[in-house]
Amino acid sequence: MSEKLAEPALDQLFRTARTYNAFLPKEVTDEQLHALYELAKFGPTSANCSPMRLVFVKSAEAKEKLKPFLSDGNRAKTMVAPVTAIVASDYAFYENLPKLFPHADARSWFAGNQPLIDTTAFRNATLQGAYVIMAARALGLDCGPMSGFDNAGVDQAFFAGTTVKSNFLINIGYGDSSRDLFPRSPRLTFDEVGRIA
Repeated sequence: MSEKLAEPALDQLFRTARTYNAFLPKEVTDEQLHALYELAKFGPTSANCSPMRLVFVKSAEAKEKLKPFLSDGNRAKTMVAPVTAIVASDYAFYENLPKLFPHADARSWFAGNQPLIDTTAFRNATLQGAYVIMAARALGLDCGPMSGFDNAGVDQAFFAGTTVKSNFLINIGYGDSSRDLFPRSPRLTFDEVGRIA
């Protein structure tokens, strides 16, 4: 049986974690990005379908490729973030199910059923994107997840000729709390969102 995480860990993952708009000029290494994925990949998805695909935009060349597709409000902060993860969904994810879910013919559940493919890919890749955020925080990195970009443009620039489509972006690095960090917004209470039936 697992034990409850210590309070500082809960703070780092949830209570004091913030959405950062500015980052310190400190490198995020390729090794850190590999370690991040090695944690995030273990989060559950339906039938272990794992439809998320990632592009870690890190080089100056890749940043310039992304730049024209960013909204005005997201451009400057993304250009200076050490890494920007493009979280995307592979709509042919089911082709990997013989490997990922070998104890049933799960591929046949999806092949030819586009509405189910679309719903499953989007839902589970979004869920996996949240795991990326939590894995980054667990490794001492900060995140700035965002929409506010031209999905079609990003898809053409980074995923042309594939079955992969962008979902959202995450700036990743070491957050600079002295700049552009908004006060924490309110959250809904348990009673406002939930009930025990």
